[in-house]
Amino acid sequence: MQKKKGASKKTRKGVNSECEELERQLKGKHEAERAVLLGESIPGAVDVPDADEESGSENPAIDPLNGVTKSLDNTSISEPSPSEDGLPKKRNRQKERLARRAAEQEAAIEQAKKEAANQPNPKEIERKKMVEQFKIRELTEKAIRPDGHCLFSAIADQLSQVGIPIGVDSEAVKEDQRYKIVRHAAARYMEGHPDEFVAWLDEPLDQYVEKIRDTAEWGGHLELLALAKAYNVQICVIQNGEPETIDPGSEGSDKITLAYYRHGFGLGEHYNSLRKSP
Repeated sequence: MQKKKGASKKTRKGVNSECEELERQLKGKHEAERAVLLGESIPGAVDVPDADEESGSENPAIDPLNGVTKSLDNTSISEPSPSEDGLPKKRNRQKERLARRAAEQEAAIEQAKKEAANQPNPKEIERKKMVEQFKIRELTEKAIRPDGHCLFSAIADQLSQVGIPIGVDSEAVKEDQRYKIVRHAAARYMEGHPDEFVAWLDEPLDQYVEKIRDTAEWGGHLELLALAKAYNVQICVIQNGEPETIDPGSEGSDKITLAYYRHGFGLGEHYNSLRKSP
């Protein structure tokens, strides 16, 4: 039935002939099986003498089903080869498309891997450039924990190096908690000088200030500017490229130095504190 349903006008005649042949074979097999069960003779079956008969000896206990069994062994239903009706086997185009697409994707992945292997490592390049600048300026690096507070922790460390208190009773605060005081100082300056920051924000100033003060929001250029003015210090940022200096706009200010990485850490951008080499 599946063959008949899938036949077209051009192939219907061949398919019908094929189905008739299959039905004829199946009917013959059924008749042979029925004869075996009922002990009847099979029409058209030829008795095959056993070894005793061929040797001329008489054996009254000849197996009456011997010929039937051999006849059944020789009866089978087989699928006709594509050449019986002269029609080629139908192609599975969807399967071919899927296989071709999978092969193309695998080839693209392999090509991407090869290209990535040949690309320079931005982390290694950045680190090499930074180390060169540290040596030229005779600086050594103090690692800051990459936890979202790194800019504020690095500023706190730098202020302690130049003797500037980060806030009231700052000495009573543990070193790993001093970033909180620096965050509050940046938020307080922004809140008190909105005209210097509103134009650079995509959200209301009060919401932004709250994030800087109370969350682990990363600090950037705006926070560096606010802290430079809040503590009256010149902040020099060493990076892969030309150093950047954030000036508070007043004379006689102290200078502190940070290292800025774009690629060196898993979380992304990061700041470390830089000190004079011993």
